[in-house]
Amino acid sequence: MSITRDAEILLIEGPDAVAFAHAQFSSKVTGLAVGRWAFGAWLDPQGRVRALFHLARIAEEKLLLLLRGGTAADMADGLRRFVFRSRVTLHAASPAALATGEAQALHDVRIEGETISLGCGEHALRIVPSTQSGDAAWRKMQLKLGWPWLPEEALDKWVAPMLSLQRLQAVAVDKGCYPGQEIVARLHFRGGCKRHLCHLTLSRAIAPGLALRVAGQDAGMVLDVVDGDTVEALAVLNDDITSGASDGSLSLDHDEGPLSAVVDERWPA
Repeated sequence: MSITRDAEILLIEGPDAVAFAHAQFSSKVTGLAVGRWAFGAWLDPQGRVRALFHLARIAEEKLLLLLRGGTAADMADGLRRFVFRSRVTLHAASPAALATGEAQALHDVRIEGETISLGCGEHALRIVPSTQSGDAAWRKMQLKLGWPWLPEEALDKWVAPMLSLQRLQAVAVDKGCYPGQEIVARLHFRGGCKRHLCHLTLSRAIAPGLALRVAGQDAGMVLDVVDGDTVEALAVLNDDITSGASDGSLSLDHDEGPLSAVVDERWPA
């Protein structure tokens, strides 16, 4: 059974909201039109992902960040250290729930009363008031798309290419400086990233955030798990392990015991 998730939302407002976000985040925020959303990430100077989010421009001077892991309050506290003289305010929004909507064009944003709907193609991710019931149907659809959700153990751990964020346009190698940009560019142009995001079918459900091993050696980490007719997961895995797997089958181990997995898909950076 797939569990529901609460919506962690950070609002960035003010005349300098877009410029501030463009300088701090790894995507091209200045090119985002009102009524559109894009993936974005906030990296540390070593290129590790502090936060991954849907970034929606809901007004000319107002951005909404729906975090895919972590808390909005913690992210707001971290970003305030870099505001300096920028005319911008940051605050965590009121509690909200996440629900599945009907098909809606990818990256489209619709606002209907207190509900904000983010188009995801064959479905929509709806942010609804906490007084309404959320659901988890969207989770399996997004897991199959390779859209990571980061457990606490994954925050500040993986560099962007290991989460295959460039394919989601969550990081850009052709924009001005932002935290971690030098690392992103170096890995893009010179290579060297030896772990990537994979979609797995597991023999049983395990908790997100668990470290994975093969023959006692570090193999990566499971990020998200959806338990239904089959158990599906997203995980960061070492390339040498996935490339050497016979028919995509892996024998993994973690703190809760042995685990069998099949690599269904591996995404590039």
